[in-house]
Amino acid sequence: MRFNKLDLNLLIALDVLLKERSITRAAEKLNLSPSAVSNSLSRLREYFNDDILTQIGRKMYITPLGEDMQDSVRNVLNLIESSILIQPNFDPATTDRTFSIFCSDYTQMVLIPHLLMLAEQQNSNARFRFLPQIENPHKSMERGEADLLIIPSDFVSAENPSDVLYEEDFVCMMWNDSAIAHTPLTVAAYANAGHVSMEPSAHRRDFFSQFINQEYGINRHITVSTYSFAVLPSMVVGTENIATVHARLARQIARIWPLTIKPLPFAMARMKQCVQWHQYRNNDKGLIWLRELLVKATSQLDISPPA
Repeated sequence: MRFNKLDLNLLIALDVLLKERSITRAAEKLNLSPSAVSNSLSRLREYFNDDILTQIGRKMYITPLGEDMQDSVRNVLNLIESSILIQPNFDPATTDRTFSIFCSDYTQMVLIPHLLMLAEQQNSNARFRFLPQIENPHKSMERGEADLLIIPSDFVSAENPSDVLYEEDFVCMMWNDSAIAHTPLTVAAYANAGHVSMEPSAHRRDFFSQFINQEYGINRHITVSTYSFAVLPSMVVGTENIATVHARLARQIARIWPLTIKPLPFAMARMKQCVQWHQYRNNDKGLIWLRELLVKATSQLDISPPA
């Protein structure tokens, strides 16, 4: 099929080439030979009168025009997929779809087990792929790499629809045999303690540090930083450190590790955990089913699984 003399099949090749920046890797993704992908790139260069990808040494770099086209091409393909290729009906028992969901390890421990149990009860044949923390999850969703984002409301994009799934409190955890576990946890004690912190990347401060600094002028002394919420509590065992943790996660971990849970010594608004999806996917029956299942799963959050 052609549009303005452009073979629309080339858009698929262009999308993968711009993502992979390699003819060899693009050929693997497209299940084509490298020579076929190289030919597609030549035709794209001729049509747009631009190199699109330029070889410098052993690497390929995207030209400014290629950078400008990257999001537009992905959006076009997303629109085609959501409008034409997604089947109008969805049956969880017969589907062969794989749903890709961006969420933290905290969400995978607290919410996702309930989602999977509900899917099992419906004899669902759907598969689930959970994606790791990245700097800009919305870009992943817009490129079609993720079907849903499950993220706090502070990080929800205004460009796409979202719903609040549930609210969460935060608590402090410390080792049972630490001195700080047997004394009142005041603001001063919190400020003077060592802290174990989850830091999402080298470029961003963690949410708690920003909030506490802005609201109370406290600069936490971070003695240990990690990329995972789930391991925070275990890292205070044998120390005088504190981990500030989601309350539901804390209760799960305290069943396993010798840890004490104490309330925060200051007021902090509850976190609103949201689900977000691309505006093009509003009528996707499969995502509607999945979002409804997530809502049902939240009603079971405070029901403890078997020990």
